[in-house]
Amino acid sequence: MAQLGERRLLPLFSTGRARVTCRYRCGDQCAEHPPNPTANPYFGDLLQNVLNRRGLLRAGAVVAASAAVLPAIAGRPASAAPGRPPGLDFTPVQPNSADAVVVPEGYQQQIVLRWGDPILPGAPEFDFDNQTPEAQEGQFGYNNDFCALLPLTDDRRLMVNNHEYTTEEFLFRGYDPENPTEQQVRVAWAAHGLSVVVLETHHGAPKAVLDPLNRRITLNTPFELRGPAAGSDLLKTPADPTGTRAFGTMNNCSGGVTPWGTILSGEENIHFYFAGADQVTDPTTQQRLARYGIAGSASERKWERFDSRWDLSQQVNEPNRFGWIIELDPYDPTSTPVKHTALGRFKHEGANIRVADDGRVVAYLGDDEKFEYIYRFVSDEKMKPGSSRHARRHNMSLLDSGTLYVARFTGDSPASEFDGSGKLPSDGEFDGVGEWLPLAHNDTSFVPGMSAEEVYIFTRLAADQVAATKMDRPEDIQPHPITGRVYCALTNNSDRGPDGKAAADEVNPRNSNKHGQVLELDDDPTGTRFSWRLLLVCGDPNDPSTYFAGFDKSQVSPITCPDNVAFDRHGNLWISTDSAEALGANDGLYALPLEGPERGHVMQFLSVPRGAEACGPIIEDNLVLVSAQHPGEVDGADADNPISHWPDGGTSQPRPSVIAVWR
Repeated sequence: MAQLGERRLLPLFSTGRARVTCRYRCGDQCAEHPPNPTANPYFGDLLQNVLNRRGLLRAGAVVAASAAVLPAIAGRPASAAPGRPPGLDFTPVQPNSADAVVVPEGYQQQIVLRWGDPILPGAPEFDFDNQTPEAQEGQFGYNNDFCALLPLTDDRRLMVNNHEYTTEEFLFRGYDPENPTEQQVRVAWAAHGLSVVVLETHHGAPKAVLDPLNRRITLNTPFELRGPAAGSDLLKTPADPTGTRAFGTMNNCSGGVTPWGTILSGEENIHFYFAGADQVTDPTTQQRLARYGIAGSASERKWERFDSRWDLSQQVNEPNRFGWIIELDPYDPTSTPVKHTALGRFKHEGANIRVADDGRVVAYLGDDEKFEYIYRFVSDEKMKPGSSRHARRHNMSLLDSGTLYVARFTGDSPASEFDGSGKLPSDGEFDGVGEWLPLAHNDTSFVPGMSAEEVYIFTRLAADQVAATKMDRPEDIQPHPITGRVYCALTNNSDRGPDGKAAADEVNPRNSNKHGQVLELDDDPTGTRFSWRLLLVCGDPNDPSTYFAGFDKSQVSPITCPDNVAFDRHGNLWISTDSAEALGANDGLYALPLEGPERGHVMQFLSVPRGAEACGPIIEDNLVLVSAQHPGEVDGADADNPISHWPDGGTSQPRPSVIAVWR
């Protein structure tokens, strides 16, 4: 296998993620026409009508002044120490297609939890061929994505995991997609949601234990709808005539840990769980459903056969009760989790919090679909320090009142320099400025023709009207814990280009963008201006369209489709990927410095098994946790013909799992 100094050109245009994964995770949404029909103008098209080049530079000066509290992205300091930055002293692993987790030399690994492992008292040991809904309600759920670790005692931690979706062809032998059984459907309902599990950490790798704090959240769990849209007629159903109590959560992708110790989780691809869209005749409702990609007659999983809430011809408001950011208090197993309407409804990847200098909290949010938008929420109230019951109760209400914004980006180079090839502009950097456009503040709408509750429930339509910037699948967005800069993974967008679609621009510089980019913001968290630059334009380093913050591309690991981002205590950025098959290899976890002479030096830390996606990384000094989601999901394979036997080996079925890695 080639070493880092022996570059081989990887296949830039392979198919990427398996179709079976696309089918069950998002209804093969990427193969459909993107549901954003707007022709919003961008960059030069939008602002060059009113600003000349000098005006754009003045706008940049305004942003620089407003963001003066943040350290500038500087050139590499002359005093930087030679050699690897702290926290990155490992030898990168090479791209591979092994049915295993591959870690650097000198590191060990161990499974923490697998799908089906019992986590509640009385739950049985996993039995693939004898699954029941009752058993799955007490077992670790399927397709673990986001992962969080919270403190308990010196030798105990609390782990929280999302369970994004189910791939029924891998859950059950002999599965018939056209005729699922009620037992199979109810197992799937129980396999969605979240798990809360106590880990013992004092003897090597973390070990899951039975504990009163352990909990499963499923599609049967009651939720409280809170915030400005709660109680809206658009949220009422026969099961909940008040519009304030939803049942269950699904397609939970990424998330975040709040400063007050709760978990935020994003409901993402909710659109293809519903049937009967073709029976809806009201034009306004049809438009709203279409904008969220909800279409057709029967659903993918046929759940409508067993519960009418999945049938829009009977309960047209049920989809409006999904697509939110949820908040869970993992320290209270009796608490009712919340869906926050003030954060808007769209295909949430997740949410992450930054505390502004004045004490208000700021949440950054991405809508994970082609040509969708980046959002921000700023609370009205300030966070109370401390862990008292009063402070905790107050802080858990912060996301119910504030202002929701959407982002518009402007490049600082002429639009003529962007032909879709990914070529750097003449100033040598993809960068510019931007503004946050207000959508609503509590009961006040800033979008003509839409009430505030309509803005919150149909946020995509509101963002369309204010001409937000169409992005290349905004996924995980996180503020840096030291500098405050904000980092956004833009996974890919093979539909970007001319021919009636949004063409390349400075923040999305490639047509047919199969490999994605990572965006870096200097944001004034309570103002409305920011500056931005692209940190990475991903892909094979031999591809001239790639960019690694100016670092020598012959020294970097190939990386594609950035999905989740995280930070270590030294300030390095870690990135997990989704669809590394676009480069002919397994997905993995990567790291790079953000400062000094090694800025942009991407190094692959590990790879996950064939067909799997690397999710939810946690980076600590002596421990890395990664979720390996949907291992073995390769076209042509299923539970009757598994191509992977990870993690148990032999002839076992593949099982999504959380992995611990340590030196």
